[in-house]
Amino acid sequence: MESFYKDFFDYTYHYNNKIITSFIDDNEGKINDKLIVLLNHTINAHEIWNARIIGKACTTGVWEIRPIIDLEEQNRANYKCSLQIIETHDVNSIIQYTNSKSQNFENSVKDILFHIINHSTYHRGQIATYYKQEGGIPLISDYIMYKR
Repeated sequence: MESFYKDFFDYTYHYNNKIITSFIDDNEGKINDKLIVLLNHTINAHEIWNARIIGKACTTGVWEIRPIIDLEEQNRANYKCSLQIIETHDVNSIIQYTNSKSQNFENSVKDILFHIINHSTYHRGQIATYYKQEGGIPLISDYIMYKR
C-alpha cells in the first residue's frame, strides 16, 4: 500500500511542478486569473489536507492566492509531508477534522490521501481545459504518460 501511494504522490508532485514551472515561464501570455486561482487552490488544498492528517493547524485559505513562485516550495513541502504521512501513519486509521465550512467529519487516512491525489488530477484537467481555451497547448498529464 505504501508504494501505491508513494507512486501517485510522485506523479502528483511531478505534474503540479511542471504546471507551476510553465506558469512561471509563461512566454505566450496565456496564464489568466482563472488558471492562477485553480493552481493555488490545488496546492492549498493539498497543504490543508496534510495538516488535517497530522493534526496541525493550517492558516492557509483554500482559495488563498500566493505568488506563483511560492507555489514551487509549497508543492515540494506538500510532497514531502505526504510521503512522511505514508511512512508514519496507519492508512486505515480514522482522522477527525473540521472542513473550511466548520463542519466536522471523519475519514480514513487512505481515503484522504486518495482524495488529495484525485483532487489534484481533477484541477489539473480544468487547468488544461482553460489553458486550451486561451489558445495554449496544454500539458498532457495523464498518469499513463508519466509511467512511459
